Amino acid sequence: MVADIVKRYKALSSDCVVILWLALWWVANLLTAGMSELANDEAYYHIFAQNLAWGYFDHPPMTALLVWLGESLFGGELGVRFFFVLLQPLYLYMFWRVIRPESASRADAELYVMISAAMLVLQLYGLVAVPDGPLLFFTAMFLLTFKRFTAGGRWAWLTMGLSLGLLALSKYHGALVLLFALAANVGWFLRNSRKIASLMLSGVVALAVIVPHLWWQYNHDWVSFAYHLSDRNGNFAISNITDFLVNMLVVFSPFYLPLWVQSFRKVKSSTPIERVLKLYPPAFIIFFTASSFRGYVQPQWAIVAVYGLIWILFAYARNHARTRRYVMRAGWWTLCLIMLVRLVLMFNPIGIKFEVFHNKESYGKIAEVAAGRPVIFDSQYAIASKYIFYTGGEAYSQPNISHRTSQWQYRDDDTRFVGRDVIVEVNPARYSAEEAQRRVKCIKKANGYDMHYVEVADFHPVRKVEIQSDLQLPEEVSRGDKFNFSLTINNPYPYDIEVDGQQYMLQMAWGWRKQQYHFYPLESGFVVPAGGTKVVECNFVVPEELDNQPYKVGFVLHHRDMYTWLNDKGQRTTLK
Repeated sequence: MVADIVKRYKALSSDCVVILWLALWWVANLLTAGMSELANDEAYYHIFAQNLAWGYFDHPPMTALLVWLGESLFGGELGVRFFFVLLQPLYLYMFWRVIRPESASRADAELYVMISAAMLVLQLYGLVAVPDGPLLFFTAMFLLTFKRFTAGGRWAWLTMGLSLGLLALSKYHGALVLLFALAANVGWFLRNSRKIASLMLSGVVALAVIVPHLWWQYNHDWVSFAYHLSDRNGNFAISNITDFLVNMLVVFSPFYLPLWVQSFRKVKSSTPIERVLKLYPPAFIIFFTASSFRGYVQPQWAIVAVYGLIWILFAYARNHARTRRYVMRAGWWTLCLIMLVRLVLMFNPIGIKFEVFHNKESYGKIAEVAAGRPVIFDSQYAIASKYIFYTGGEAYSQPNISHRTSQWQYRDDDTRFVGRDVIVEVNPARYSAEEAQRRVKCIKKANGYDMHYVEVADFHPVRKVEIQSDLQLPEEVSRGDKFNFSLTINNPYPYDIEVDGQQYMLQMAWGWRKQQYHFYPLESGFVVPAGGTKVVECNFVVPEELDNQPYKVGFVLHHRDMYTWLNDKGQRTTLK
């Protein structure tokens, strides 16, 4: 029987060998995906899928659509991940068709699959439900159609435009896929100027695909672009740069590191698609290294570089027997390590405490304490999402100006909690020792993270209150500067809001990016009528305690137990 299987295997074509090994890889991914718990972001995208739209706060809509489709077929973690797992063998086979030699042998097919499987970044992002899966899928689709386009395919411009549009609906980094492809072939397009018109047609097709998403962005003040281009930036830290570069050495298989350098030196690019693939690794890594000067850069942002790395190592190793032997041996050792990691993900035999473990117990404990009451988490967009996924309970993630905002700001869960008893996650450091001991309670979760909370009866949110100010701060201010201004407070809720400085308070907030904000009380002792407006005259003196630095300054109206976010758009100034 074994001899017959070996005989049949040896009779397979190179394409069939690739399909066979990718199918086995897919089965392993299905098992791991269905038997391991969700990461934080996956639960967040599950919340996306509950309300399909053409856009979301921090992502285009493709991820939500794929999660929704999967959950329409299956429950649990497998439902969230199913279509992301399905995409991987498809995009790896498409990419095989991109780089497949005309005289490809079974050994070439095995080499290709081994190099791909040894890529740690592909092992992870073939499992989890995150935007990088569709990004890789539609990048492979673009590369295949770009190859046909530059080879003279008659209708390739149409499929290339479609792939670009779907790429844009998957992840905004997809724009770099096109830009670097064009940069690698400027000379080719100049020599083949007739292709420029077809390229423009591809752009028209891509634009037609993404128009609904752009319309959503327009109606939401271009929130995603503002967030990615400005709001998520942090302060410079050398660790951001070093962490990113170290991550690059790890996620693209550290065992192959010396070979990347040798392959890049030796492999020549002679066609438009080869020039693209050779440019991708340095272009993506350099681009995101530069981005790390402005804040933390996640290693998977450069994931498209994996295509170029696979190609140059494949092209080099297939013509060098000694290198090929090393690639295959190192690949098997890598797969053995990956198998151990998968077993840990599924069974956690050593009791690791991390976001993909102990979710059912941890959130079940919160649900037990909540006893049917809604839970309001402190800006924990993923934690609130996990609570909903693993318990089916009601939850909301209250935006907090000291943390990143999220899709939760567009959900009205908290409005549905009006008049009900809720439990609210709090930071005990915000309370005096006596009050903390009297009111703040603690839940010790199985995942090792404690949750401190208070109980709030007859909950009435004020998150949607809008504040308009006639204050125009100059570009620079100094300590002791005095400002007189009026605030127009609009209450959209069907109940009065009594700003007494005790339960509800009006404050001015000074902070910068991810640092903790300083809050300064303003006027109190007034009522903002239900559905009405209140104009409040305020005075403020710039405090001595503030440091010399840039600030974002805004106004907040909040319940004493609720973390705050700006009720106005804020403005920027610098303290000198």
